[in-house]
Amino acid sequence: MTVCTKRVTIDPITRLEGHGKIEIFLNDAGNVERAYLQIPELRGFEKFCEGRPAEEMPRITSRICGVCPEAHHLASTKALDAVWHVDPPKTAKKLRELLFNAHMLHSHIAHFYALAAPDFVVGPGADKKDRNILGVIAKVGLETGQEVIKHRSYAQKIQAMIGGKATHPVCGLPGGMSKPITEEERQQIESMALSLVDFAEVSLQIFRDVVLKNKAYVDLILSDAYSLNPYSMGMVDENNHVNFYDGVMRITDPEGKEYVRFNANEYNNHFAEHVEPWSYLKFPYLKNVGWKGLVDGIESGLVWVGPLGRLNAADGMATARANKAYQEMYSTLGGKPSKATLAHHWARLVELMYAAERLLELSQDPEITSTDIRSIPTQTPTEGIGIVEAPRGTLMHHYVTDERGMIKKANLVVASAHGYGAMNMSVDKAAKGLIKEGKVDEAAKNMVEMAFRAYDPCFGCSTHTLPGKLPLLIRVYNTSGEKIMDLEW
Repeated sequence: MTVCTKRVTIDPITRLEGHGKIEIFLNDAGNVERAYLQIPELRGFEKFCEGRPAEEMPRITSRICGVCPEAHHLASTKALDAVWHVDPPKTAKKLRELLFNAHMLHSHIAHFYALAAPDFVVGPGADKKDRNILGVIAKVGLETGQEVIKHRSYAQKIQAMIGGKATHPVCGLPGGMSKPITEEERQQIESMALSLVDFAEVSLQIFRDVVLKNKAYVDLILSDAYSLNPYSMGMVDENNHVNFYDGVMRITDPEGKEYVRFNANEYNNHFAEHVEPWSYLKFPYLKNVGWKGLVDGIESGLVWVGPLGRLNAADGMATARANKAYQEMYSTLGGKPSKATLAHHWARLVELMYAAERLLELSQDPEITSTDIRSIPTQTPTEGIGIVEAPRGTLMHHYVTDERGMIKKANLVVASAHGYGAMNMSVDKAAKGLIKEGKVDEAAKNMVEMAFRAYDPCFGCSTHTLPGKLPLLIRVYNTSGEKIMDLEW
């Protein structure tokens, strides 16, 4: 047990994509005054995209992240459709959605089993050497571990088949896709999709057996320390059902009422961006509510995105098994909208089922093997916005070009940026609920980290330089490991 009277630093935080740290400030009584999720890394993709031909953007931006390259690739490709004022053929849109649902499966499987399950399957207070994928396999069995690897590889194979590459796709073009799929490929995808549907059902059952049958875990999910009540945002179809690739954006307020719905080209009418000097990650907020700081509730301009944000903002799922799981989740949690931060993990499994079912539907669509996959652009390029629902939430690419199609300005607002305000509030609330009288142990620190892990954040693609310079801190230590001085520029 460590007793600290002023400050607790968790650096680095673990089981996420990218880098971050948590700073917890204590008052004189040793209770938490405020906790922050700080992002100390910089990427700067937007700036070095300037001056490049716009058609290169899907290939450039997919390199931002090896975890969600398909999301960036397709958001970028949709932005190019808008830049060139061209509408892709139906089959091209279906192929893109097929690719994207394979990507959602690939990412959601990785997060649940490798990043989230160590806390729930192994236990939040377990020894840190056991809180990993090997500890999960030891609990659920080697056979289940093999199924996890097999079905993630299925999703990877489908991504390679359609995208040209498994990790950094090259298939998206303004107005369509670069190649169709064959009947043989369609049959392979259909076979893998059938297996993925069964695997999604197994994953939901594991959650029921391991988490929902453990009263301590259910109490933790429903506890005030892991409760938040922001706005929720996600993409929906004409029936207000979740769709990851195509639809309109819907935002519901903290009471679950529709706040606004808008098309991608209207994004900037509804969102602005705030910056703070202590982080490289910006804070998007609702313009009409205004920036009120890191506050919760109806007066907050911050939104939940990602699995729980999407499900809160929707009226259901568009496939049968996923919709049944959706109803079960909200029935167990006490209705909509859910305020339980940790329910993101459950929502992620509901989405896993939807992605598998939708993958199967698209693989069986008679149009999916059509060779009509591109509308050739004929208009002068100008400006465009593309939005997809990345695994971690709403991803927006906005490009402005000159008449030759060269990028003059690029703005990327990624899911982890949309959720950054909520993540900070969740970390702060968890720290306040778990740390008392300056007493901090490894279990408490891990449970504070659980607040941000629910969001499955990816900070590699979401960071920007805000202070106008790159702060440099050099710490000098002697041979005994004692710090001598700090040098800062």
